[in-house]
Amino acid sequence: MEIDEISITRAIVTEFTKSFLDCTDVDCALVGAGPANLVAAYTLAKAGADVAVFERNLSVGGGMWGGGMMFPRIVVQEEARRFLDEFEIKYAECEPGLYVADSIESVCRIAAAAIGAGAKVFNLMSVEDVMIREGNRVSGLVLNWTAVAAARLHVDPLTIRAKVVIDGTGHDAEVCKIVSEKIPDALHVHGERPMWAARGESALLDFTNEVYPGLVVSGMAANAAYGGPRMGPIFGGMMLSGEMAAKVAIEVIDSIDSGA
Repeated sequence: MEIDEISITRAIVTEFTKSFLDCTDVDCALVGAGPANLVAAYTLAKAGADVAVFERNLSVGGGMWGGGMMFPRIVVQEEARRFLDEFEIKYAECEPGLYVADSIESVCRIAAAAIGAGAKVFNLMSVEDVMIREGNRVSGLVLNWTAVAAARLHVDPLTIRAKVVIDGTGHDAEVCKIVSEKIPDALHVHGERPMWAARGESALLDFTNEVYPGLVVSGMAANAAYGGPRMGPIFGGMMLSGEMAAKVAIEVIDSIDSGA
């Protein structure tokens, strides 16, 4: 069969457009495709939710790719070892209760599991605003191509609707900051505190919740929103936070679906 360039173009544009249109009205939209939100997307999709993840960069995985200071290894504590097993990530016990895994394998397997469960992932898309509707709740995202912002072009965005949004944008808690800037007194983003892995890991689960109606925080965005410490290249808390964020989001979705 002879390769036809126009057929290739039509295939790409047609299939991408269909996929994107299917995600203009979803149960949950996740901003950022770091490890916390990938686990959240996996958990939500497995539960039957319609899930779309929007990542501004070319690649997914956030800071997990680089491990610690570009040594491509991550550490996971005992409480989160079950994720390594579930995603079939190889690991070794480096000392009692601490396990080390390849960061590149970890990203690939978690991302593949999320997509395999049914989550749709869109890269090179940035969130520049949120939609606030009935009940003063976050009800959607305002999207643009990352390249538009990088080139400083004046191009209007498009929008998608979601019953709940999860901010997994890491240290900057970007969606939370948008809400705090545009709705005075709605939300105060404290910013993360200096690194303290033990405290940061434990605080993370306390801070993973619905910070504003329709807006849930996960991963480092949770610690940044509430002023928790930075953790460094230990990722068990990130995965646990993603799972918890998904459970909180499911409660929000069920509440909306039931009319409560």
